[in-house]
Amino acid sequence: MIAPTLSTKWRMVTLDDVAAPVHNAIVDGPFGSNLKLDDYVPEGVPVLQGKNITNDSFRWFGVRFITSRKAEELKRSSVRIGDILIVKIGSIGYSAILDDLKGYDQAIIPANLAKVTPNLSKVDLRYLYRWLTSTAAKHHLVRVASKTAQPALSLGKIKALPVPLPPLPEQRRIAEILDRADALRAKRRVALTYLDTLTESIFLDMFGDPATNPMGWPRPSLLTLLETAEVFVDGDWVKSKDQDPEGDVRLIQLADIGDGVYLDKSSRFLTSDTAYRLRCTPLQVGDILVARMPGPLGRACLFPGDAREAVTVVDICIIRPGPDGPHPTWLMCCINTIGFRSLIAREATGTTRSRISRRNLSRLPIIAPPLALQQEFARRLEAVTDLRANNTSAEAECGSLFASLQHRVFQGEM
Repeated sequence: MIAPTLSTKWRMVTLDDVAAPVHNAIVDGPFGSNLKLDDYVPEGVPVLQGKNITNDSFRWFGVRFITSRKAEELKRSSVRIGDILIVKIGSIGYSAILDDLKGYDQAIIPANLAKVTPNLSKVDLRYLYRWLTSTAAKHHLVRVASKTAQPALSLGKIKALPVPLPPLPEQRRIAEILDRADALRAKRRVALTYLDTLTESIFLDMFGDPATNPMGWPRPSLLTLLETAEVFVDGDWVKSKDQDPEGDVRLIQLADIGDGVYLDKSSRFLTSDTAYRLRCTPLQVGDILVARMPGPLGRACLFPGDAREAVTVVDICIIRPGPDGPHPTWLMCCINTIGFRSLIAREATGTTRSRISRRNLSRLPIIAPPLALQQEFARRLEAVTDLRANNTSAEAECGSLFASLQHRVFQGEM
């Protein structure tokens, strides 16, 4: 069935119609019982994974291998350069062109992937990729996927995906338009990546590595540095039974803490009566939240405030330096440096899952440059933050414009 939002200007075919006229042009990986952990070897024929498709691009990392003999058994699921990979279990809707096998002739895909070998006499490779990664095609695949705990696409549903098919010259023109537009989005993403590293670069330039202290700053323990702190405590022991989706107190968790950025991901709540009974420490704007558990261990951010009263869990340490203490922004960035995080990692304990206690955290040596210099750093960081916000907004706008452009070209309006 053709999705109602798709253009009828061009002939509509199915993905199966534009697959190469060869055996197994559209296939998926073997069932789990046919590819087990003990089949993997240090070297041989690569086996790709769903994780190798990131943001609709193929990335070679964490690749496993099987013997040539095992690969021959699984030859139905072999893939080569120029094939398109589609995630069929879990993250439905992501696709990538297989453009790099690091010199290997072929690879094998597992059960959560499918591959398409396109018929290049009918469809341009990049046009087909741009269609598969379009909003319309992704929505279609998500809609027809099984509605189970882990969404899945059958091979039949993949083969039946509608594909608008203009003449080949028009396909190439559309692919070129979208490639150029996407290149502008990529530049925005690169700019944001550079800005993410700029904060630590400025910090190291002004203060040096806090672990080695090349500038010779005074180096008290963190506890000494915070001797006038208003709060230096762990979060609260909160069990699942204590939580209430209708509660009026926000429960901040590890997932909310990024590297210098408050992510605002979790949606957990307590009632005010429960928070009072548990003696939870109410958070204030500007509190530093430090992760005491991996993900990574020691990451820190400033709490920007919330529409509700907020508290946090025991896996997070709350630091409120107070008016006579170090500048909160400077301290948060100092904690986030690679050097200081390495100190935290050394003091972490635990066998199955490491954790740093507040006692061990408080004993760590930390540099103590003059407050005026900390304030100057905070001013510089504010400019970087504004620049990041502007670029983030511009990237979001680029994304919206790209989606609109996709819609128009596949509707035949350009």
